[in-house]
Amino acid sequence: MGTIDMDTGIKMSGSGTIQRMFEAGAHFAYSKARRHPTAQPYIFGVKDKVEIFDLEKTEKLLQEAIEFIISLAKEGKQVLFVTGKNEARDMVKNTALSLDMPYVAGRWIGGTLTNFDEIKKRIARLETLIGEREKGELARKYTKREQLLLGREIASLEAAFGGLTPMKELPAALFVIDTKREHIPVEEAKKRNIPVIALMNSDCDVGSAEYPIFANDAGTQSIGFFTHALADAYKKHKAVPRAALEKKDETEK
Repeated sequence: MGTIDMDTGIKMSGSGTIQRMFEAGAHFAYSKARRHPTAQPYIFGVKDKVEIFDLEKTEKLLQEAIEFIISLAKEGKQVLFVTGKNEARDMVKNTALSLDMPYVAGRWIGGTLTNFDEIKKRIARLETLIGEREKGELARKYTKREQLLLGREIASLEAAFGGLTPMKELPAALFVIDTKREHIPVEEAKKRNIPVIALMNSDCDVGSAEYPIFANDAGTQSIGFFTHALADAYKKHKAVPRAALEKKDETEK
């Protein structure tokens, strides 16, 4: 069954998912002038010169993305979270940290995927310096001036690569907010055959992601809804490490 919103004409499904998307403002697209041709099938109508997404189709796209995320979770594979949008940075960072996943919440460093061997060296350098600092070795080994310079290097490396420290190998997938804005990581993912899950607005090309989710990618509530939906699906189906299972068996004996 379901109800119809009288302002937009959007049908609210009985599952409640469409209702929650609607309340988060996920239905707001951009003006027709900004629409990418491939986004047209996902547009329901227009309200006050702003196009409205067909949330029934968005719900189906979300479900496909969730099913893919669940398949990754069951195998314990990594997802790299990516955004450069100010309104999404903290949310993406905190979500990735809650999953122990790598993230880029800011400027993408070119070659992060396509030149990963070099990136790993920079990450290793960061981890080494942080380890030495925590052990007090920097104070013992270096002069105050050298420590100052190393402190600056640590800050620079943390800003560029701090979110990537969990990534010891290429990720199994990327979750990107706004593929038009984040076209460089999307292009790098394509070159490395890494599938992309993306929250994208009507100015994005559907072909830029293997798992596109057409919805508002600018509002914090909408971004939060989809980010948390995918993160929750991963958490619920995350594979239990073999060591943890063996420890549990030993405890039960």
